[in-house]
Amino acid sequence: MPITSNFDESQNTLRISIEDQFDFSKHQDFKDSYSALSDKGTNFVIDLSKTSYMDSSALGMILLLREHANTHEGSVVITQPTDSVYKVLEIAQFQKLIDIQR
Repeated sequence: MPITSNFDESQNTLRISIEDQFDFSKHQDFKDSYSALSDKGTNFVIDLSKTSYMDSSALGMILLLREHANTHEGSVVITQPTDSVYKVLEIAQFQKLIDIQR
């Protein structure tokens, strides 16, 4: 399934939803979903509620988004990771880098 993104102008927030697997095959789609947004203070929400699998390349992609957001004084939040995905995030200690909302 594709990566979908929706921008809420009133909250200056881009919600990126990832279905099924989040791995290197999604790299370009993930980058395309946010790279055009460079407004100061944009918030990025990564919805992982429908993500069944995530590998280390996905962790790297999230860090690239974090870098993009930080450059433009924005933020990144991960929401609703599935149990298996949350374990990957926890092992990588992503809770120290990014707000994870279960």
